[in-house]
Amino acid sequence: MYDQGLRLGNPLFSVFYLKREESKAPRVGFTVPRALGNSVKRNRIRRRMREAVRLELNEMKAPVDMVFHPRQAVYDAPMEELRRQVKRAFAKCSNF
Repeated sequence: MYDQGLRLGNPLFSVFYLKREESKAPRVGFTVPRALGNSVKRNRIRRRMREAVRLELNEMKAPVDMVFHPRQAVYDAPMEELRRQVKRAFAKCSNF
């Protein structure tokens, strides 16, 4: 993924993505580094990212593997902005 895939970034997160051939459904993963805070803060960031992706995943039709790397700003960002950025990332990842 990291060696052969592409990277996309915005103020809230980075996403690494790679096209797959064997399946039709997208796969999504998350990594939240310890540098973002203690376990409570990291889990809140992960939950917010998961919810934003879950709400926008029906728009993604391309067979793509994606790994989201959230930034500190996800913790305080409004959910509408987070969803907007996820939707924009899905659009760019499906058009490669």
